[in-house]
Amino acid sequence: MEAVPSRYGWVWFAAWVIVGAGVALGLVSLLFLLPVVAVIAILLSRRSTAAQSWWGAISGAGLLLLCVAYVQRRGPGTHCHAIGTAQYPGTQCDEYLDPRPWLVVGIMLVVVGVVGFVVQRRRLEQ
Repeated sequence: MEAVPSRYGWVWFAAWVIVGAGVALGLVSLLFLLPVVAVIAILLSRRSTAAQSWWGAISGAGLLLLCVAYVQRRGPGTHCHAIGTAQYPGTQCDEYLDPRPWLVVGIMLVVVGVVGFVVQRRRLEQ
């Protein structure tokens, strides 16, 4: 690997964020996404300046967890709301998970990825 960080370090970090989010999403629900993400990860890891930004993959997985926390923000429990018109009223109820664990782990992963990347870049600059 190079001794000096690339000036495109944050761009490579963002590319790894996409890889991390893709792997997390692929492992959870979209298995067909894993081969595509694997190819992207292999291409990124072949370039030494891009490989130094691998911390972005951790932050990418954290971003996916933050999205889950946002979707589940009305939880935990059941949330009901009115639907339809005045002539045909109705109620829709949805079950939500507790968003706090998703939020905490998501924030931790994003912070660990960013801090790890910044620390690594500072070490390479010295």
